[in-house]
Amino acid sequence: MSISIPQLPKGTRDFYPEAQRIQNYIFDTWRSTAESFAYEEYEGPMFEHLELYTGKSGEEIVSQLYNFKDKGDREIALRPEMTPTLARLVIQKARELKKPFKWFSMPRLFRYEKAQKGRLREFFQLNMDIIGTESIYAEADLMAAIATMLRKFGLKDGEFAIGVSSRKLLATYLEEIGAPNPSLVYPVLDRRLKIGPEAFAKALAEAGLTEDQVKKLDDFMSCKSIEEVKTRVHSENATAALAEIEDLFATLTAAGYGECVNLDLSIVRGLAYYTGIVFEVFDKGKSMRAIAGGGRYDSLTEKLGGERIPGVGFGMGDVVLADLLAEHKLLPSPKQSVDFYIASFTNDMKKVFETAQAFRNASSGKPFSVAHPLAAMKMGKQLDQANYQGAKIVVYVDGSKAAAGEFEYKDMRTGEMFVGNMDAIVERL
Repeated sequence: MSISIPQLPKGTRDFYPEAQRIQNYIFDTWRSTAESFAYEEYEGPMFEHLELYTGKSGEEIVSQLYNFKDKGDREIALRPEMTPTLARLVIQKARELKKPFKWFSMPRLFRYEKAQKGRLREFFQLNMDIIGTESIYAEADLMAAIATMLRKFGLKDGEFAIGVSSRKLLATYLEEIGAPNPSLVYPVLDRRLKIGPEAFAKALAEAGLTEDQVKKLDDFMSCKSIEEVKTRVHSENATAALAEIEDLFATLTAAGYGECVNLDLSIVRGLAYYTGIVFEVFDKGKSMRAIAGGGRYDSLTEKLGGERIPGVGFGMGDVVLADLLAEHKLLPSPKQSVDFYIASFTNDMKKVFETAQAFRNASSGKPFSVAHPLAAMKMGKQLDQANYQGAKIVVYVDGSKAAAGEFEYKDMRTGEMFVGNMDAIVERL
């Protein structure tokens, strides 16, 4: 009887050590950037009550979830995004939390949808949010963090762009042209660049727009500058929404991020809970899915049963980001690298363990990474292992040329041999 080999579930990934090193590089850059902007890290459960998602997005969201009934007959879903969990956390301690506050999280998320390039069924996502202020400077802070992060990954300003739009501005324009039922229009607008002009016009007609309204809306979304938009809108609310975008751009320009942002009214974000600025981050030429996306959601906590607390945030997925960094050859080497390998000519394992621990403790900051053999073996095999693990320096615990308190050691980066005490070895590293 043959036994079938276990298969990886569709749309998921295994992270062997080489892949995990790349993943940790992404996580480390996410975390260090968020912390440099004074965001605090939080987490939540990997599954929530199903109603948390249907309450935000409606029953149609269920088809995109991994959901089930638990043993207590409760409707549960694996989290497809982090914002509803964040909203729940805020609602539960609304009066205790000092506002505004800045939080970030790096959750593992799950969505039941077709697995394809840039989109998997299981993935990681950086979430950064600011809760408790309606100020446009919250959006500026988030966009500055995004630009800083992508620069840290090695991308140049011309290789990515943060496209900015405004649901507030779009809503006022829909009102100006007399469009009925905006809630039916937003999902269509979000698909505008994906479905082509004819399908776009047809979908808007089905949402109740006239041919003239469709043309006006398409022309409006094609505007490339604030000055161009000003020639098309006339209401006080539209003027206020445009002034908000102008202030945002001026602030980011003053902080050195002016080349990273641009007006892009084709960005709508299909989710109904967005209320103000929305934005997406793309590679130059938009050859991939959005690297990140988000916006203002001032009414989400109220929609989920709490008091109204303004918020704005974004999510950045690891899948598209890793594809983009790979395309630009910006990912680090996946190979292991350790600081020291402790070797022994006589296989004195007690001395090997003792010396290894001494070297780990020799750092005043982060401990040195130290490897050594785990069984008696010839020196040739020990050096093979040291090479495989990317050791920078091999320390011999029982070299015949070393005096008491010293070691023979080899700098694997140059091939040179030396004799010295631990301080000298650490200094060479």
